[in-house]
Amino acid sequence: MSSLFDLTGKVALITGSSRGIGRAIAEAMAQHGASVVVSSRKAEACEQVAQHINHQLCADGPGRAIVVPCNISSKPELENLVQETERQLGRIDILVCNAAVNPFFGPSAQIPDSAFNKILQCNLTANHWLTQMVAPTMAERGDGVIILISSIGGVHGSSTLGAYAISKAADMQLARNLAVEYGASNVRANAIAPGLIQTDFARALWENPDILAASTAHTPLKRIGQPDEISGAAVFLASRAGQFMTGQTLVIDGGTTIA
Repeated sequence: MSSLFDLTGKVALITGSSRGIGRAIAEAMAQHGASVVVSSRKAEACEQVAQHINHQLCADGPGRAIVVPCNISSKPELENLVQETERQLGRIDILVCNAAVNPFFGPSAQIPDSAFNKILQCNLTANHWLTQMVAPTMAERGDGVIILISSIGGVHGSSTLGAYAISKAADMQLARNLAVEYGASNVRANAIAPGLIQTDFARALWENPDILAASTAHTPLKRIGQPDEISGAAVFLASRAGQFMTGQTLVIDGGTTIA
């Protein structure tokens, strides 16, 4: 059964992979045999993750990591990210669009245009650009996987995370569009919608015990999730185990959205 999840020989590009969910996905895919590209704005943080993968997690295995820093808000930097990955590793088999921002917390009536535009630029437009750069060559080879990290914010209304929720709902639709456009070429596209996960990105929702208790009060599992509880789904979607799944959104939230 382990061969179902084997990623040996695959190349995985993961944005926002110096910490949190992105790091957990990079580490898990490397442990399943993939060559992974660790990417975020800060090169030093990426290097630390790559060293951990190369010298501890995969010292004796086929998986490995390289670093290509990138600011996802810049199209030229995204182009360099793709080109450098292809130069060093030959191709991109798996694209994981994980990097995201949320510079505003509050009602939609109060969000500045600059914050709204930044959220859409980083959380949606950057993903659109990356898939435009990567999907056609996947289609030419007749094989490829695209995974968009969305959020349960994209499946229900919010009085405080409106623009962020809009961007994450759009990511789900982007996955559906890509699945329809590229399915005949054996390129699969899916989204993962995490609930509350214990990452720096969501620190405001779990660092204070009272806020954490309120945030998890209606979650059936009564706890916050961990980054490595998302990474397994990414490995599934990228591997032979998930080869008949496309255009879907996997909700991983401890049951929050059904309670």
